[in-house]
Amino acid sequence: MQKRKLRKFIEELEGYKGRHTELVSVYIPKDYDMNKIINHLLDEQGTATNIKSKQTQKNVIASLERMIQHLKLFKATPPNGLAVFAGNVAEREGQIDVKVWSIEPPIPLNVRIYRCDKDFVLDPLKEMLETDDVFGLVVLDKREADIAQLKGKRIIPLTKTTSNVPGKTRAGGQSALRFQRLREGATKEFFKRVAEHMKEYFSDPALKGIIIGGPGHTKNEFVEGNILPEYIKNKIIAVKDVGYTGDYGLEELLEKSEDVLSEEQVAKEKKLLRTFFEALAKHPEAVSYGINEVYSLLERGAVETLLLSEELDDETIDKFEKKAQEFSTNIEMISDETSEGVQLVNLGKVAAFLRYNIDADQV
Repeated sequence: MQKRKLRKFIEELEGYKGRHTELVSVYIPKDYDMNKIINHLLDEQGTATNIKSKQTQKNVIASLERMIQHLKLFKATPPNGLAVFAGNVAEREGQIDVKVWSIEPPIPLNVRIYRCDKDFVLDPLKEMLETDDVFGLVVLDKREADIAQLKGKRIIPLTKTTSNVPGKTRAGGQSALRFQRLREGATKEFFKRVAEHMKEYFSDPALKGIIIGGPGHTKNEFVEGNILPEYIKNKIIAVKDVGYTGDYGLEELLEKSEDVLSEEQVAKEKKLLRTFFEALAKHPEAVSYGINEVYSLLERGAVETLLLSEELDDETIDKFEKKAQEFSTNIEMISDETSEGVQLVNLGKVAAFLRYNIDADQV
């Protein structure tokens, strides 16, 4: 729900463009002294008097003033920090319509930014919209292997290991059979090292899956061999052909895995809804559906998890969210991109898992 609000916030601010570098963006990290930020903005007001364009100067000073007055409403910096934006958004040049916006992000801010530009600086907020799910990435060939973590769209390299596998050309005097045994032995040792790294980095139960890629058949030999422990093998969700190893290989693996990653999110939704429909068939007293029915139960604190279709209008979603917060009820937003999601729409776009069983005549 926080991410939904953040997405709407970003979409609104993306609609505004400054005529010059006059839109002000300020990011305040968590635990940062609000008074220091206000003093900094007061200093920037003084600096803005040096702007050559009188209209731009006027707009920047007015925006900073609105922002300063807005920040004075906060007794302290919110727990996750604060992102604040201000600017003249009048449709006609020469007119003044200075507005200010602020949002506490869903996860802590660790950057401090002050910038005047033609656009609001929104990249730090956009990064927060990426999925929280974590995946493992491995690219390898007979020469090297790279192991990384994927958070959202961000690849975090973890380690790199190289092999001692000799090239395909034999050294003088070596028989083909002996040379082949050398290659096979070195390959096995290399695979063992890669497997050890994977056990080290990919044993966390929270890891959503592992994707392996690389050029040629090496990746398949590695996956199909008896090197990896079963619990690691069970986490492998895809094996992809990529042309490289190293950073380029990891980037290519990510590009070629978009289908798999989106399917994982869809699978999560489908599993949740299938659990709901199964409960509806076998234990109808443990679940409920329909806008009025579920809201009535929500008011009584009886809802453990709320399922809201993205097809609902904003006003209804906000109404349910506000009431859910009163009783610490979990909220799951459900798309209509699956047959189960469409079923939820047909049920009235709202469903719930209950904290305790409710008889039909109690609803």
